[in-house]
Amino acid sequence: MKKYYSVILIGSLLLLSVFVPNLFAKDLCTITINGVIGPPVAGFIKESIEKCSTKGGEALLILLDTPGGLDTSMRDIIKNIMDSSVPVIVYVYPPGARAASAGAIILLSSHIAAMAPGTNVGAAHPVTIGKEKVEKEVIKKAVQDAEAYARSIAMKKGRNVEWAAKAVRESSSITAKDALEKRVIDVMADNVDDLLAKIDGKTVDVRGTRVALKTKSAPRVDMEMPMKYRFLSYITDPNVAYILMMMGIYGILFEIYSPGAIFPGVIGGISIILALYAFQAIPISFAGLALIFLGVVFFILEVKIISHGLLGIAGVISIVIGSIMLIDLPSSILSISWKAILAVAIVSAIFIFGVLSYAVRAQLSKVKTGMEGLIGETGFARTAVFDK
Repeated sequence: MKKYYSVILIGSLLLLSVFVPNLFAKDLCTITINGVIGPPVAGFIKESIEKCSTKGGEALLILLDTPGGLDTSMRDIIKNIMDSSVPVIVYVYPPGARAASAGAIILLSSHIAAMAPGTNVGAAHPVTIGKEKVEKEVIKKAVQDAEAYARSIAMKKGRNVEWAAKAVRESSSITAKDALEKRVIDVMADNVDDLLAKIDGKTVDVRGTRVALKTKSAPRVDMEMPMKYRFLSYITDPNVAYILMMMGIYGILFEIYSPGAIFPGVIGGISIILALYAFQAIPISFAGLALIFLGVVFFILEVKIISHGLLGIAGVISIVIGSIMLIDLPSSILSISWKAILAVAIVSAIFIFGVLSYAVRAQLSKVKTGMEGLIGETGFARTAVFDK
């Protein structure tokens, strides 16, 4: 009887596998990266790889659309992809998306590199702060290092090594169709379903082991970016970080000149801490930062010295110039927009000639309440006053 039960059990499982193919399929984990590559994105990708590996997923699919980002974050992502125990598929999607700069190298490092029609990849030339002649050698070394890194990634993944070097050296950028013809990517697909059908059965090398992909029937599990990474991605935007820094400075200044307000000081302290975190991930110019703080010093002197507004104007000019120099990358995604700089300049002028002057005037004004407020006032005696 046991033999018959075994046959029935095996037959039932076979029937289930035929009529319900997803029953024994592993999950295909999917995440979306849309924006600048920075520490929060690197942390999210690392966490996603670990979760997908822990739950025994078939693969991790990254839907990528990025203008690029930080070299350090890019390298962290690539290390995690190469060390992943599950295949990582990078798909530049939807149409109109791009994998530029750091995104191009991340695409090259994936187990399966794919693009949708109407997308592009490339322009991976490193951008560094400092355009003076003394920095040319440093920039040259950075380009050579990035080129060698791109070559090594392409070579390991069996992709077009010469184009990888050209993307770094000459900022070469190509369409999805050209990328497929030049062996930069493995497949071009119209959408996610088309991609999963085309790569089904492909064999990839995962940490030295050949793994056959079973993606066509794999159930998709979308993994949302946690709130902490979304928040950190937002504050590491250069414009947001810059505004947070100025809010912090003005909040603390207002608290100093109007003790007891509490709220401006609390907001200022929190804003400064958040800005310092953001500037750890953003390359900044210390000369620009020094000019901004010099402008603040001029603001403080304006309320201490009678300059008829000259120090205040000098402070606004110093802050504007410092803001322009703070991130000296005018053509980069990490640059500060003119709108943000103009907004800060206007607020600075209002702050120094308006709010701050009122606060200092209130502090220096004569006391009007209590016994101290009676000193120097004229009074009328309603009863006889006798001098004993």
